Amino acid sequence: MKKIVIITAAIFMIAAAFQTLKSQNKMQQITKKINVWDTYVTKKDGTIMHFDILAPVEIKDTTIIYDYGKEYLKTKGQEGQPLNSKQCRLCHVETLRPAWGKEIDEKGYYIIEMEGCK
Repeated sequence: MKKIVIITAAIFMIAAAFQTLKSQNKMQQITKKINVWDTYVTKKDGTIMHFDILAPVEIKDTTIIYDYGKEYLKTKGQEGQPLNSKQCRLCHVETLRPAWGKEIDEKGYYIIEMEGCK
C-alpha cells in the first residue's frame, strides 16, 4: 500500500513538473520580441513601395536588415533600388505573432506589404 501511495505521488509530481515546463515554453514563445523596420523604397517606375521588415530584436546590425529588404526587393523586380537608413528605420518593437514565426525561423525575417508592393 505504501508503494502505491509513493508511486502515485511521484506520478503527480512528474505531471506537475511537465506542466510547468510546458507553460514556460509557451511563455517563451508568447514573449518573443521582434523589431519592425518601417521601409519606403522608390520603385523603378517612380512610385513608392511601403513595407515593414520584421526581424528578431537580437539582430542589431542594420546591414543585415537592409540586406533582408534588398532580398525582398529582388522578388518584386526592384533589384538595385536604394535601401539604407534613409529608406528604412526602426519603428517599434512588437510581440511575435504565430503567422510570422515560421518564416522568421526559416529566412530570418518577415515582410508585411503595406502599399505599392504588388
